[in-house]
Parts: sequence; structure tokens; C-alpha cells
Amino acid sequence: MDIPRIFTISESAHRIHNPFSAEKLATLGAVLRLEPDMRLLDLGSGSGEMLCTWARDHAITGTGIDKSPLFTAQARARAEELGVARRVSFIHGDATGHVAPEKVDIAACIGATWIGGGAAGTLALLARSLVPGGMILIGEPFWRQLPPSDEVARHCLAGAIADFLPLPDLITVFGDRGYDVVEMVLADQDSWDRYEAAKWLTMRRWLDANPDDAFAGEVRQLLNTEPRRHAAYTRDYLGWGVFALLAR
Repeated sequence: MDIPRIFTISESAHRIHNPFSAEKLATLGAVLRLEPDMRLLDLGSGSGEMLCTWARDHAITGTGIDKSPLFTAQARARAEELGVARRVSFIHGDATGHVAPEKVDIAACIGATWIGGGAAGTLALLARSLVPGGMILIGEPFWRQLPPSDEVARHCLAGAIADFLPLPDLITVFGDRGYDVVEMVLADQDSWDRYEAAKWLTMRRWLDANPDDAFAGEVRQLLNTEPRRHAAYTRDYLGWGVFALLAR
């Protein structure tokens, strides 16, 4: 069980596998008014930076689940590094359909809503793990400005314009599903740069070390095209944020 190999290569040096900086992740933890011993479930937890730093800074507890054995191992190592291994745990597994055996205070899926078949399905899945009055955190893309064509949308890693919504419309969807949006922290161009540009050096270092790997051609093609694609499209058109939701 694993995620596609390109991600375990290009994001192997990432601590945060989405367009958030460490500062934005810390801001999110602060604005949520976390309290000691709150329990958090993170579906698609990546390398565990959110759970580990929040356990260190806010004394929460939690469990993360991720399909990548590499990222799961990195998360466990990060927990040891920050001295929070007794407060958080990480499971290598498929989070699709996962419901916490013990209800949690916060259920999160940050940038991996394929787990529930999209935002609506993921909301329904996360709600099944919550205590009454618990909070959902969901990370989703949105259009900063509408692309002029589906071709431009595809350069923003969407299949078509219809795949994402403008920010006001995304917030409306949450409301239509019966949730109040009670907080949000949004990526900006700089944090997008840190997420995307950090991949390029990682890919180049991997190519230098693995010139004869059968996957090298695909990595080289991405390194040839991704810097321009990001500069021309993602920075101007694609937004991303984490939204905190409470059921009405």
C-alpha cells in the first residue's frame, strides 16, 4: 500500500505536504484555540507535522493515518524528535472509510478529500468520528480567479474549471451542508512557492543520484516543466485553505 511514486520522490524532503508554511500551520493551531488533551484524528496525515507540532505546542493527542510508508515513518521520527511520541501515533493504512474507535474532538482531512470521494463525502466521513460539538478541519483548493478555459484549469492540476469553486462559493457549499465556517487559514503565493519549489531541488538531487532508474525519465520531464507551470498558472489562479467547521 502506497501513494504514487512521484510524490514519495518529489515530496520526500517536505514536512508539510500541502501549500502551508510552518508559520501558517502554527497560525491554524493558534486560532483554533486548542486545549490540552484534545483528541485529533488526521486522515491523510503525511509526515505528521500538524499532529506533532500541535502536540508540542498545545499538548493535544492524536492519531494520523496515511497510505505512504515513507511519510508514516517520517511522522514517527518527527514525533520522537519533538518528544511527543507518547501523545501521537501514526498508522500506515488506507484512511478511506476510517472511523475513529473512540470519538475525537477534531477530525481533519487536510488536502486529501479523495479519501471520502470529495469534500461532501469527506465531511460525512469525518463527522462519524466526532464527539457532539466537535470540529471538522478540511483542506480544499479553490479558484483565486476563474481560469479562462478548461485548458488553463488543467495546468492548475484540475480536470476542468468545474472541479473547483471560487472561495465564496466553496464557503456556501459548507453552509449548504449544515456547517458554520468558524475559522479559515489560506495559503498565499509565498507558501505555494515553498510547497512547489521545494520539489524541484529534491527531484534534481534524486536525478543526480539515480540517473539509471527506470523512473528517471518521468522525474526529468516534471523538472523540465513544473517551474514554468507553477509560475504561469498555480500562483495566479489556484488558492488553497483549511476551513474549520462546526455543525449547526
